[in-house]
Amino acid sequence: MKQTLQGRWALVTGSTRGIGQQIALGLAQRGANVIVHGRTLAHTQATLDLLAAYGVQTHAVAGELAREEGVQAIIEGVRAGPGSIDILYNNAAIQNPWKPLFEITPRDWQDSFQINLYAVVQLCTAFAPQMRERGFGRIINLTSGIQDVPQLAPYSVSKAAIDKYSRDLAAELRGSNVLVNYLDPGWLRTDLGGPNGEWPVETVLPGALVPALLEDHGPSGRLYAAQDFKYLD
Repeated sequence: MKQTLQGRWALVTGSTRGIGQQIALGLAQRGANVIVHGRTLAHTQATLDLLAAYGVQTHAVAGELAREEGVQAIIEGVRAGPGSIDILYNNAAIQNPWKPLFEITPRDWQDSFQINLYAVVQLCTAFAPQMRERGFGRIINLTSGIQDVPQLAPYSVSKAAIDKYSRDLAAELRGSNVLVNYLDPGWLRTDLGGPNGEWPVETVLPGALVPALLEDHGPSGRLYAAQDFKYLD
């Protein structure tokens, strides 16, 4: 793995707290400049304050992933700031309300797929071609190991779609040095994972950084499990 991301620009969606905030801090520790994303710019301030300790450049963007226009606002915010990115970390996601499978509404399905899949596709479509032109890029999409929980089917099915999309995108970008991988963070104690999660949120590092630190022309289209690396220095 590379030991530094010095000077690279990284966009981390949903980086105002939880897993996304940990990833943003980990990338900064490796020298990356970080674009913090939140629903509003005010929500990004806490992460920006923490990033100040690492002496990297930062930028903030705001946009609701629940709307195509909100995702476009993120794209335009990046272009108005650094202009382009080297690392796209699609972290943000929602979990549908817990319901028996046959009580889950079409709106529940639509909301889950808009935020967990369609927004990811929109961001990748905006930034991956530029990465290919420059001959460098790292795209990491958060997935989930959730199984056999029908009450959360919109969440789990949307994450299964992320796995397939990541592999298709990796195939499209093969040979370009734009590496696309997907990461299972593990069941963590976060707002989404709840208080009964198996591990504290901090254990997402350093594993979450592994796909961002891959050597040029390294593995692409693969699943990484953050908890497999929690004892890695």
